[in-house]
Amino acid sequence: MDYPLNPIAFELGSFQVHWYGIIIGIGIALGFYLASKESDRLGMPKETFSDLLIWAIPIALISARAYYVLFEWDYYSQNPGAIVQIWNGGIAIHGALIGSVITAVIFTRKRNISFWKLADIAAPSIILGQAIGRWGNFMNQEAHGEEVARSFLENLQLPDFIINQMNIDGVYYHPTFLYESIWNFIGLALLLFMRRVNPKRGEIFLSYVIWYSIGRFFIEGMRTDSLMLPGEFLRIAQVLSLSLIVAAAAILLYRRMKYKLPRYADQTNEGKIAS
Repeated sequence: MDYPLNPIAFELGSFQVHWYGIIIGIGIALGFYLASKESDRLGMPKETFSDLLIWAIPIALISARAYYVLFEWDYYSQNPGAIVQIWNGGIAIHGALIGSVITAVIFTRKRNISFWKLADIAAPSIILGQAIGRWGNFMNQEAHGEEVARSFLENLQLPDFIINQMNIDGVYYHPTFLYESIWNFIGLALLLFMRRVNPKRGEIFLSYVIWYSIGRFFIEGMRTDSLMLPGEFLRIAQVLSLSLIVAAAAILLYRRMKYKLPRYADQTNEGKIAS
């Protein structure tokens, strides 16, 4: 096998299909399947998530790209043609989440269904998509950490195809994409377990936010390609992760104290946002 792996899966004439897009697509498809099965089990209309994704996918992609471009504006202002080239990487998951949550809030209000119920169902699908999507970064040889020795990677018992792909221009790097993917797969298992214990509504989604943000905070500190706040001394993803941990924990406690909350699997739908 030749290294580095070719980020282009195949070509149709002059049109190139990148592994990055294929892997993201697989993550979306599996996440949709997982959410659809669970929403059907909990009595939501069958078309809920298919209708939501019609809006959520393009909005998430646009907001993810816009978030990234905003914080790399010095480059993109000089290279405007590169703004649309998402197949080369450069989409920020925090931007996608912001766009998706806004879309979901509007969608649930229009459909008169509970935002928290929908968010709880979606949370395992979101983290599954993130876990899979990081392998798109792997194919692009991006989202990696600092330089390491090959022996370090071998001591992690990594397969050769990962070790070799982490060799970029003769230098080996921390596979931080892999660390985050593993963290997210563990998070998926925890969220699926939470479904079985039937917590209060909203707590699966808020737990997802806390879990993902904890892992992202520490892993982000290892990366070499972080988006930075002006002054180049604070990593945007770390600041946002800390903010999300505090906000999600505060919302979780406030809702428990303020409302008599239904359980995750309850069929009731009253209250929209509150429930």
